Amino acid sequence: MKSVEIYTSPLCGFCHAAKRLLKQKGVKFSEVDVLVHPKRKPEMIQRAGGKRTVPQIFIGQTHVGGCDELYELERQGKLDRLLAA
Repeated sequence: MKSVEIYTSPLCGFCHAAKRLLKQKGVKFSEVDVLVHPKRKPEMIQRAGGKRTVPQIFIGQTHVGGCDELYELERQGKLDRLLAA
């Protein structure tokens, strides 16, 4: 399974929803809380092509986007393939 990294904030409902889906699927992920580690936010913005909102989710080297995009991949049946590829 590919590594999963998610940039989050504890105040973000979309972050909690994205993490909940990953946990339900048994996916281990590393989390970067941009409120606790504000110096990592520019890194997130650069990796996410200028996007500043959280969550920003990366599976391997693929930038998935945010919570909506993660759930859309799941609805389309593509998330498991992306995780396994």
